[in-house]
Amino acid sequence: MDWNRTKSIFIFVFLILNIFLYSLYVNRYNEAKDIEVPGEKTIEARLKDDNITYGTLPNNIESASYMTAQVHKFTTDEFSNSNQQIKFRDNNTKARAIFIKPVKLRNVSDDASFTDFALANVNEGASYALWKVDREERVAVFFQKTNNRMFYYNGSLKIKWNTNNEVTMYEQTMIDNIEEMEQQETVIPPLQIIQTLYAKGPLKPDSRITQMKLGYSTLVKLTRTQVLVPTWEIRVKLSDGETEEYFVNAVEGKVIEIQEDKQEGEEEDWGVE
Repeated sequence: MDWNRTKSIFIFVFLILNIFLYSLYVNRYNEAKDIEVPGEKTIEARLKDDNITYGTLPNNIESASYMTAQVHKFTTDEFSNSNQQIKFRDNNTKARAIFIKPVKLRNVSDDASFTDFALANVNEGASYALWKVDREERVAVFFQKTNNRMFYYNGSLKIKWNTNNEVTMYEQTMIDNIEEMEQQETVIPPLQIIQTLYAKGPLKPDSRITQMKLGYSTLVKLTRTQVLVPTWEIRVKLSDGETEEYFVNAVEGKVIEIQEDKQEGEEEDWGVE
């Protein structure tokens, strides 16, 4: 290990974090001023007026720390399944495994069947947790996890299957060298996060918040090294039955716009094993 280089990276990371933390108090104070006006209705009353409902919110998460991680570069040695053709992209940081003989799913109506498939057939499959299944598009999305907290759009796994309920391929990214920083940061409570979403406009009338989970998303990218911030994921069911997900920085309270990679289907970008 090049200790001097590693030390320099961490010094730079901590410098960036100090700048962010220095502005936290002012930012959160200004957010609160924008949201709460003396004499106005409480957030609970305003949500009730718009028929925005929610169930039991997490109440046992008071603090969390930032994390650092490195983007993993795949090698062919990691893929030993002879039924897979492996391709790489983006300097070997993204892998695609195409099954020569498609693998039958046990039961596409049962989410557990996708987890079972990942455990049995995917490189480091146990390090991922199922996030969402789109049965219309026939795609199951996983994210890497640590202590049951997901790294949203960091370390992702997409399983795709055909009309015969057979998996034809999966696409994968990973992060490793995951380190938790010592300093614990105060986590903004769920109701205040809901208040922020309501004030900013994403929460629509006649919707229901079905889930709030704490995970991590990218705060800063430094080539292969990334700084990850505690992040609330809020899943909302709309009046038409559709579901939307929102992500909010759990330390600073900013709504995060996460852009999913749209180039995964471009065959010309993929190299062959």
